[in-house]
Amino acid sequence: MRLLKKKTSSKHGARPAPWGLIVVLALGCCGAAVLASAGVMEDLAKPHDGRSMRSTSTKVDENGDYAHSNSDNYRVKPGDTKVVLDAKGPGVVTHMWFTFLGPERHAWAKQGSANHQEMLLRIYYDGQKRPGVEAPLGDFFANCFGKRREVISVPVVVEDADSYNCYWRMPFRKSIRIEIVNQSDKFLNLLYYNIDWIKKDSLPNDTPYFYAQYHQEYPVKQGQDYVILDTKGKGHYVGTVMAVRTRSPAWFGEGDEKIYIDGEKKASIWGTGTEDYFLSAWGLKTTSTPYFGTPYFDQWGIIGGHTSAYRWHLYDPIVFNKSIKVTIEHWGWMSPDENPKKAHDSWNERQDDYASTAFWYQTGTPTFEARAPHAKQRALPNLDITISAKGSVKEGLHGPGECRVQEYLDFYPDGQVLYKPRSAKDAWLDIPFSVQEKEPRRLLLKVTRAPDYGIYQAFLNGVKLGPPLNLYSEDISDWEWHLLDFWPNPGEYKLELKCVGKDAKSTGYGLGVESVRLRERRPRVKEWAHEKDTDWTKKPTLYD
Repeated sequence: MRLLKKKTSSKHGARPAPWGLIVVLALGCCGAAVLASAGVMEDLAKPHDGRSMRSTSTKVDENGDYAHSNSDNYRVKPGDTKVVLDAKGPGVVTHMWFTFLGPERHAWAKQGSANHQEMLLRIYYDGQKRPGVEAPLGDFFANCFGKRREVISVPVVVEDADSYNCYWRMPFRKSIRIEIVNQSDKFLNLLYYNIDWIKKDSLPNDTPYFYAQYHQEYPVKQGQDYVILDTKGKGHYVGTVMAVRTRSPAWFGEGDEKIYIDGEKKASIWGTGTEDYFLSAWGLKTTSTPYFGTPYFDQWGIIGGHTSAYRWHLYDPIVFNKSIKVTIEHWGWMSPDENPKKAHDSWNERQDDYASTAFWYQTGTPTFEARAPHAKQRALPNLDITISAKGSVKEGLHGPGECRVQEYLDFYPDGQVLYKPRSAKDAWLDIPFSVQEKEPRRLLLKVTRAPDYGIYQAFLNGVKLGPPLNLYSEDISDWEWHLLDFWPNPGEYKLELKCVGKDAKSTGYGLGVESVRLRERRPRVKEWAHEKDTDWTKKPTLYD
């Protein structure tokens, strides 16, 4: 590659060895510990049958020779499909590698590019009309929500959040076609790929096929566990990627996995909690290990928080002979205004947004009816009434000091207001907005944290909201600051941010604000209306 990479936090990890399931791993920041495997190393010293092959984005000239040029990538138009492998069998795909420009604006893509949630990965075996693998490319690689994150695991490695590697073995008898569908309204720019496979003389009659299927519910169905996979046949379940966007405050993950084997009516495999299924404990946090991880976790306990996790069943495949149904409950903690008893406790059915990709091997044809919807339907529904802060650069809406629109931040492509007072004295910024309908909303700020930012106190129409907001951070990052749960009456409002000082480590009193948001509460809050007639000005409340 000849692109400059935007570096992310680095974790040293494994060079996976598929099917042997034992790897050499470098663990920790400096690769301090190494796990060696006898099994995989022994396999390397045994005869291997077949012939190695590759399909690549490297261009071929008119004579069928590889071109000696830097033109070794593709640009895929919106709505177009790029076939990256079309081969006759029998054979086994052993490795896939992709990279492409991220969604941010770039000198080579001034309007940005498709994100990996908008790309649909499909793999067809033996001329079948339905793909055996159908999932957003990002979710297949444990990168959900269209966010790019590093993953260091055995079957999937996303190095530096932009190099997508897969080591799942994918056998086929007659043929295989692997394609990427660009379902975005933007180009898929600078798509590079290498697909490695071994051409075989034959495959054993009982060789299972590899399958992966995406499913989503926005939000999950009330009274029904969320279904990750439901298929008839013989095989073994090998992995789950799951993404959750919370529609309620507090912890979502008290729900257990419940797995039904061979048609049983009561699940014989029953877990102890969502984070436990993903092999963590006492909640989830950002991590990446060979067999499980949480690549993306933005903020704990907020409405609209994002969590994605993966769990590979490599040493512990779940074996079935007739059928398997993999489900998970959507139960968790709940705030009093979302509980029928107005209580804050840990066992409530929630209405969060779920998406998942199931990974399994199976003989015969799967019967799972789920299909991946179009990218427009895969995008999470908007929950926010958004009030841009850009109007606050006007005179009379801020105190002394520089106040302008700043446009270069990747996480705010449309810019933010940057306010830079010289001191805390008389430093303030107002964001006016209107409310049209009385309904349950959460008031929050989309802000930036930075090394030279100050501490600000929020007021709504003169009412103090919670503790001061310390906007200092060693690194520049976006952040949601949640302020209030309320039923605002229609009318005019003014959110004032008043500087009250700075962190001891901060070098300034700055403030970066992208918007004020009025975030929708889940339907049950409006249905029960516990707080509809509560005067928020008397006791401003933020539920957690």
